[in-house]
Amino acid sequence: MLTWLLNLTYLSLIAALSPYLLWAAFTKGKYREGFAQKFLGRVPSRPEDSPQHLWLHAVSVGEVNLLAPLIAELQKQHADTTFHITTTTKAGFDLALTKYADHTVSYAPLDFSWAVDQAYRRIQPDAVLLVELEMWPNLIRFANRHGAKIAVVNGRLSEKSLRGYRKLSWLVRPLLKQLDWIGAQDQSYALRFCELGADVDRVQVTGSIKFDGITPDRNNPQTNQFRELAGLGPCDLVWLAGSTQNSEEPTILQAYQTARQQVPNLKLLLVPRHPHRFDEVAQFLETSGEPFARRSQLSAPAPHETSILLVDSVGELSAWWGLADIAFVGGSLGNRGGQNMIEPAAYGAAVAVGPNTWNFKDVAERLRTAEALTVVEDAQSLASFVVKAATDEGWRHNQGARARDVVLAQQGATERTVQGLMPLLERPTIVKFRTAA
Repeated sequence: MLTWLLNLTYLSLIAALSPYLLWAAFTKGKYREGFAQKFLGRVPSRPEDSPQHLWLHAVSVGEVNLLAPLIAELQKQHADTTFHITTTTKAGFDLALTKYADHTVSYAPLDFSWAVDQAYRRIQPDAVLLVELEMWPNLIRFANRHGAKIAVVNGRLSEKSLRGYRKLSWLVRPLLKQLDWIGAQDQSYALRFCELGADVDRVQVTGSIKFDGITPDRNNPQTNQFRELAGLGPCDLVWLAGSTQNSEEPTILQAYQTARQQVPNLKLLLVPRHPHRFDEVAQFLETSGEPFARRSQLSAPAPHETSILLVDSVGELSAWWGLADIAFVGGSLGNRGGQNMIEPAAYGAAVAVGPNTWNFKDVAERLRTAEALTVVEDAQSLASFVVKAATDEGWRHNQGARARDVVLAQQGATERTVQGLMPLLERPTIVKFRTAA
């Protein structure tokens, strides 16, 4: 009964949202790909003779990047393990194809019973690992039916999400009971999982995998390649505004124009969060009259006089952060809750964010406690931060060093996660019947 109630609910939601979905498909190119995988579960089948096959589900770009250290650590324990990676967004899918070319990649099935059931029949996973938290009822409920263990890795549950899930406790509590293991990023998240109904003995605090797999080496090959591509000289000071969201670019540009009056060697690297906004941001820069270059159009190094570079690429932000002397992490001036500030901190940049960082509340609190993070409110305070970081080298280096120390002190979550998963992965594998591709 619940299964078909869920199906009916999903169909009703899609019908109600169909005007927007059609508009987004035609104007932004979203939702066009992977129809058979999403709606019918026709994903690639489990490789022949795979002794252990894991289904890793990551929603979008941030979660897809998280998988790299996790996969590497899992392969240390079981070198012959194979992986099927699913994602929800096009940006996440494109990145996964590039980043995990040696593994199977597909779109995740939507939570319709027939799509989820077919996906399980084809993937035949020994275990399903959900990155952070994907509370899709059929995806969780069908794991046991198909003889698969299911766990949450790098789990997080914000106060806002907790309030929402409380209203659906009749549905959420049984789902959490079905999870075989939850690796939570910190104690507060672990307590929230337990409050919602997860078994206490199945919840473990592992730390955040986001702190792992990040190199503090600014001279890594890709960052050096980007330094040359951007046409940066030894005397340039680089301000990178990354993961910016709608309405933040005007504030950033205003702050840049103000700061550059005092810091003429300041270069701005602007990296919007969502690929569908690349052209929109380019149009904004053109309208502003500021000369700029687009990373996607550079076949040779940008001229040194280029003061603004629009990085309109996917999956490269991590290496671009290695160029930043000064960093602003977007999604934090509006109501998006902020984006990941760990990478610029790891590189030792002087980092600023807006006032709204609830998506990374724990990370922001650690950095602020260490006096390694500056909070700005508007273009004026952002410009003041940039000028101070640019003109006071000692202050900039000290804040950056404290930020790097915070990141390095938190590393090790991946190893703890894999150790927590071992009892699930080492149990006898259920013999599965293969289906035709």
